[in-house]
Amino acid sequence: MSLNSSTFLNQESHQKLKRNFECLKNSQQTTSSLQDNPLQNLQLASWEVLEKAQKNGRSKCPRCGSSRMFYCYSCYVPVETVPTKEIPVVKLPLKIDIIKHPNETDGKSTAVHAKLVAPEDVTIYTYPCIPEYEEKRHEIALIFPGPNSISVKDIILHLPKNVEKNVSCGNDDDSSAEPFLKKAKIETKEDRNLIEYKSNSRSEDTVLKKVIFIDSTWNQTNKIITDERLQGLLQIELKTRKTCFWRHQKGKPDTYLSTIEAIYYFLVDYHQEVLKESYKGQYDNLLFFFSFMYTLIKNAKNSAGKE
Repeated sequence: MSLNSSTFLNQESHQKLKRNFECLKNSQQTTSSLQDNPLQNLQLASWEVLEKAQKNGRSKCPRCGSSRMFYCYSCYVPVETVPTKEIPVVKLPLKIDIIKHPNETDGKSTAVHAKLVAPEDVTIYTYPCIPEYEEKRHEIALIFPGPNSISVKDIILHLPKNVEKNVSCGNDDDSSAEPFLKKAKIETKEDRNLIEYKSNSRSEDTVLKKVIFIDSTWNQTNKIITDERLQGLLQIELKTRKTCFWRHQKGKPDTYLSTIEAIYYFLVDYHQEVLKESYKGQYDNLLFFFSFMYTLIKNAKNSAGKE
């Protein structure tokens, strides 16, 4: 009798250890899955329209007639099998200019993803045809690593200094674009305390109006970043994120992001660190195309036995 009881207890103990091992194994698999696909928790619109388009194959661009998959990277519009109304639209808190290197391969660039889902707030320029930023440089930032670059959380510490330096700069015909600055010039003489209060109330009306991103391989950026039209801009570096881009450039750190990743992560940090608002997935659909293509490529590699 005692022998049977001892055997039973041993079996029960063995089963308990086995269950604990399985739970630990499943937990490790879940953690591994999150590490393998850090994009899986994004709040994205349904991929159904893209899945259908994939099954149908390449389709015509409604503008230029070229045969493309999902979207035309020359015209920045979805192809005929991807109805525009089924593409999510993202409203951004500021305007974004993307400066594309002329030698950058259009079909390999992720810049078009931003234009597709945020058409009202994103403009793409091909270098050297870019705007003159001099008169509004106090409200513009450039995303690019460098010795003088700052983090997103430090934006509010640097912008007021830029405003003070530029209040007396030249006039601008666009009165709607700079209401705060024009008011500040008048009221400085009348009420210095009010101006100081407005300068400190950054969360109510952030001075930053536009952010510039460079779309290029890292080896080609020097010509653009040294252009005189981009000098003197507040420079911001994104250091805490790692890329998921399937075309990551060899020899470069994994913190060198693709263009769409840089835009997305900047806006998430900006939303929390500068606007001081809780992030609830407002900009996740910027990665609508990127995440879908990432998943397709990862699944294809797994099917082929590659990691």
